[in-house]
Amino acid sequence: MTVLEDRIAMAESDDTSWLDDMFERLEKLPVPEGYKVEIVGGTIYMAPQRDIHWETIRAIIWALEDRFGRRVKVFSDVRIDFPGGKNGLCPDVAKIRDGADKDAEGHWRHEDVEFVAEVISKDTARNDYGPKKAAYALAEVPVYLVADPYQGKCHLYTQPKNGDYVNDFSITYGGDVDMTATPLGLTLKTDEFPRD
Repeated sequence: MTVLEDRIAMAESDDTSWLDDMFERLEKLPVPEGYKVEIVGGTIYMAPQRDIHWETIRAIIWALEDRFGRRVKVFSDVRIDFPGGKNGLCPDVAKIRDGADKDAEGHWRHEDVEFVAEVISKDTARNDYGPKKAAYALAEVPVYLVADPYQGKCHLYTQPKNGDYVNDFSITYGGDVDMTATPLGLTLKTDEFPRD
């Protein structure tokens, strides 16, 4: 291990300890029912979950289950620590690769994430298009999908490289999101995605 790799590993370990402490403290606070809490770049965000949000998440999960079966490792709002500094993210949808195991602390590893989808919330949209997108690219998540009910569009990001995505496609709701050339190998229909 080089000196640089050693420093990065130490920084990630410090971030994980800090994130564990913060999430432990958050568990003791009265978070309003129906709110999602995550830490993006060291800042705590709480966003309300709405029916349109959940309907879109369900449609994405169903498509993944139709493709991979009911036992696919797909999660919603489960904490996964991503690189980039204090990113305890809880993706709306995360698909973990087959055969993946949790780490010693009981967390899923970002290295095992094959797909992330975020459904835009008005108050936290800048995170999904900004620091969260950068964290997913830095973690080399092969496929990142943003469903935006305000724009009525999906944004598909693929081929992570140097902390960004090489490919960026926009698909208006009603069109198909073609992910057949990605590790997912599926087409996501958006004709029933709700708009806001």
